[in-house]
Amino acid sequence: MMSTRFNGKRVIVTGGAQGIGAATARQFAVEGASVAIVDLNGSQAVKTAAEISNAPEVIAAGGSARGWSCDVTDEGAVHDTFTQIAGVHRGLEILVNNAGITRDNMLFKMSIADWQAVLDTNLTSAYLCSRAAQTHMVKAGYGKIVSLSSRSALGNAGQANYAAAKAGIQGLTSTLALELGRFNINVNAVAPGYIATSMTAATADRLGSTFEEHQHAAAARTPLKRVGQPEEVASVIAFLASEDASYVSGQTLYINGGAR
Repeated sequence: MMSTRFNGKRVIVTGGAQGIGAATARQFAVEGASVAIVDLNGSQAVKTAAEISNAPEVIAAGGSARGWSCDVTDEGAVHDTFTQIAGVHRGLEILVNNAGITRDNMLFKMSIADWQAVLDTNLTSAYLCSRAAQTHMVKAGYGKIVSLSSRSALGNAGQANYAAAKAGIQGLTSTLALELGRFNINVNAVAPGYIATSMTAATADRLGSTFEEHQHAAAARTPLKRVGQPEEVASVIAFLASEDASYVSGQTLYINGGAR
């Protein structure tokens, strides 16, 4: 029997046009949610939303998706877009802060522009979107926020900016859980390890290897002996946003195949 844990729920997924974000948007829609896919690439967000909405299993579950263009590092744009989405969907219960970029380089070669771009997109956007979303959640007395951290929060050569931002997500998550718990809002994070996406493909290219070679090397040092897929992250995000995790808050759950 098809799960409908999110029947009638209104969801925003940032950076949802591709990769983990798109898989997450689909996971919610196939379980009956109305999903707003928010992405800097508005045309791709609309395309991804149409593909999700037209999937037979999504139609059968009563779910839907709609694409929205927004620069989630822009405070005004976030406020306006979230207000519009909440108006169209008549509410907002779930936010997934997934938007992210990489600008990898060793510290001595990393520009301040690349440092700031990654902090803005991966961390500041989560602050801005969470602040905008909580306005609607507090009024309703209910909400779920799940943000994307990373195994890189523990440190990763060539990713000083990305590691700092993803570590920041964990601190932001713990703090928002403390502040928003009284309003029945759960705040958690997931920290994926190696997931086969366009982002890890770009990392492979930067290191001068093919995507296949890069995945093989990552799988070899992972206890489960394979890399992860976007759908495997999406299912954990959905769990944390569901009533199955109603007493879980302030946590970061690593999704990395047992790697240390």
